[in-house]
Amino acid sequence: MKIALTGTPGTGKTSVANLLEKKGYKVIRIEDISDKFVIGYDEKRKCKIVDEKALDEYIKKFDDVIIEGHLSHLLSVDGVIILRCHPEELKKRLMKKNWDENKIKENLEAEALDIILQRALEKHNRIWEIDTTNKKINKIVEEIIEILEKLPPPSYGKIDWSNWLLEHVG
Repeated sequence: MKIALTGTPGTGKTSVANLLEKKGYKVIRIEDISDKFVIGYDEKRKCKIVDEKALDEYIKKFDDVIIEGHLSHLLSVDGVIILRCHPEELKKRLMKKNWDENKIKENLEAEALDIILQRALEKHNRIWEIDTTNKKINKIVEEIIEILEKLPPPSYGKIDWSNWLLEHVG
């Protein structure tokens, strides 16, 4: 089974993937392979443009793997786990990483607007969301392992940061 582990930058994907790997799960990090699929650079957004179709073709040859990265929900996978984080906490996390103020704002808005969930729903039915805001990494990993082992019914759409968006973006 191929599972995407995705979320807005700062929600905990890398930390979770590292711990899952230590527990014996095979993890492919899009960040580690994406340079093979770069087709340009978006000057305005200051980010690489990746050929999603070519990346998807590459990923199709793997089985029993977790694909970690904020593009993974766009790939041909069997299910999607989306890590979510309240925008106030997310802002703190991105500031700790010394992110540019405009990039932080863009990502906070994306989180509050459920952009990744919306994009994932265009392609997938099996989606689970996990709120990482006040959880320790071990607890998040336990929840993911339970999803991987039991494949419970999809669970999404219960996390709503729209009030934050109304209060903070103008």
